[in-house]
Amino acid sequence: MDSVDAVHTEGAVEAESADATAAAADHTREAGPAPAADGAEKGGATAAVSASTHASGPSGTGNAPEARDTSDDGHGPGTTSIGASPGPTGGSDTPGGSSTNASSPSGTGAGPEATGAVGGSEVPAQRRRPTIKDIARRSGVSESAVSFALNGRPGVSETTRARVRRVAEQVGWRPSTAARALSGEGAATIGLVLARPARMLGVESFFLQLISGVQQVLAQRRLGLLFQVVEDVTAECAMYRHWWAEHRVDGVLLVDPRSADPRPGILESLGLPAVAIGGTQTRHRLSAVSADDAKAMTSVVSHLYELGHRDIVHVAGLAGLAHTERRIASLRAEAGRRGLPRARSLTTDYSDAEGAAMTRRLLEEDTPPTAVIYDNDVMAAAGVAAAAERGLAVPGDLSIVSWEDSVLCRMVHPWLTALARDPVAFGRGAARELTRLLDGSPSRTVRVPLPELLVRESTAAPKSRAAAGPPGPGLPGKDTDSEWDSA
Repeated sequence: MDSVDAVHTEGAVEAESADATAAAADHTREAGPAPAADGAEKGGATAAVSASTHASGPSGTGNAPEARDTSDDGHGPGTTSIGASPGPTGGSDTPGGSSTNASSPSGTGAGPEATGAVGGSEVPAQRRRPTIKDIARRSGVSESAVSFALNGRPGVSETTRARVRRVAEQVGWRPSTAARALSGEGAATIGLVLARPARMLGVESFFLQLISGVQQVLAQRRLGLLFQVVEDVTAECAMYRHWWAEHRVDGVLLVDPRSADPRPGILESLGLPAVAIGGTQTRHRLSAVSADDAKAMTSVVSHLYELGHRDIVHVAGLAGLAHTERRIASLRAEAGRRGLPRARSLTTDYSDAEGAAMTRRLLEEDTPPTAVIYDNDVMAAAGVAAAAERGLAVPGDLSIVSWEDSVLCRMVHPWLTALARDPVAFGRGAARELTRLLDGSPSRTVRVPLPELLVRESTAAPKSRAAAGPPGPGLPGKDTDSEWDSA
């Protein structure tokens, strides 16, 4: 629902009630007197026509027909309609008329659910969202008192506050996020935009697990997640401006940081708090949850070098992504330090198709590599299949390492050596950091633990190890300087 629609819904309900009253009065003249409402709170029993203009919420005690909020069903913003035609227990069946014997599910004056006649068949009427006016009427207090009570403001007694909150819970009232946003109270929603082809969501499990971790934290805070897939960074920046203008989100999670990235500056100019997942740079109200890709690459190269591999290729992900550039730079640095002139990186789109195609291309070289590092599990599994096509054995003829560990790494034969990190914990940490910013804490960089290299069956010494030379110097130990647990 748009923000404006949400703000005007209550007013539209009041405006529509006059039309509803007239329609109900016409029906009453044709069908006869209507029963009095059971739940009338002031002024004694009221006619069903009057009750129809104040339709009960989910826990109402009246037999009023239910009003239907149609602000999102194509009938125009903020409109409500009264349920038509009676239920199975009685009432006249006047075309276009209104039924007066429907009741709320948990009301004391139990009656049949209101139904609407469409093409000769009966369909249940949709329930109108309860409003502050409904709560005030049921609590016997003013609307301003309800507002004070629900927002924790002074001006009402604790007894009144407790009664109002109890009634609000009974009728199922929840604050409108659009109205909250326009009043400066926040949208209670976090945004996440993914500027990748939508088909990639079905290829990589990393993002689904990351979102799962994000959602675990947001659910605890009763925050929603607004997720959008767009074609490129330009569209992503436009989406941030759109969300900001419409008060749609309180903050955003930034994924796939880039080496030349316009997004942090745009978010800073808009004043939207953000967390860059995999980023290293911070700004005002922009934190980073940082992964040490350089040390991770060092651990993989160290493992392969100690096995005797000297011809190592890195099949990387998307060019231009900050973590891709860090991994490429780390491999280049390790190759220079260890004297590996043929070590190199080749970029792809992370898909199994490009992973297989790149593997075939490498294996067709006059001197093919003896070890390949793939930037995700899908490409690594495709590499195993491509090697098998040529009659090559893994790891006898080709050693394979996956940057991401997953179930897939344990479903192929042989099982894949892989870097194990926890995307769900990654998502939780990023969401916690964003809630810190929303609570007013300063921005910072949070480091995640260095992934652990799980050595399995897909890596072994190359056949030419005897001629490969002695192992190189040792490498730094596992990184223990991590702030992840405190995130």
